[in-house]
Amino acid sequence: MPSLNKVLLMGNLTRDPELRTFASGTAVCNFGMAINRNFTDREGNRREETTFVDLESFGKQAETISRYMKKGSGIFIEGRLKLDQWEKDGEKRSKLKITLENFQFVGGGEGAPSSGNAGQASKQAPSLASDLPSPSPQDTTVPSPSKDTETQVENIEEDDVPF
Repeated sequence: MPSLNKVLLMGNLTRDPELRTFASGTAVCNFGMAINRNFTDREGNRREETTFVDLESFGKQAETISRYMKKGSGIFIEGRLKLDQWEKDGEKRSKLKITLENFQFVGGGEGAPSSGNAGQASKQAPSLASDLPSPSPQDTTVPSPSKDTETQVENIEEDDVPF
């Protein structure tokens, strides 16, 4: 039977990220997140419900989150559920948390990029974190339309448009 373990959440950090490093050199970052839900109950009263989630990230993503995020920062995450189990004082314990696979900063705030700060992007972290290499400056240039393209656009008549 096929299975799927995918979580998408958007909310705010409940505490500053904690960065640690394993003996192997791999970075791990633990942080908490609050997700708010606004709704109207049966009596017509507006209510707010908050869900608190613990998350962990590894490698470059862990370092980026630790560097640019702090308590209250907005974040959109994609991850998977993970059940940690251990025994303490002879009692079995477990905790469900999310292992981060990808994330995106949400909102503006100090240290985190916002959509309106394109000029300051070189001083800040990228808005989408992944382990993929960033494109070279040649890859990001958009060619200007040629005169042939402009001529084609001018020759389109209203009857040629299908809608």
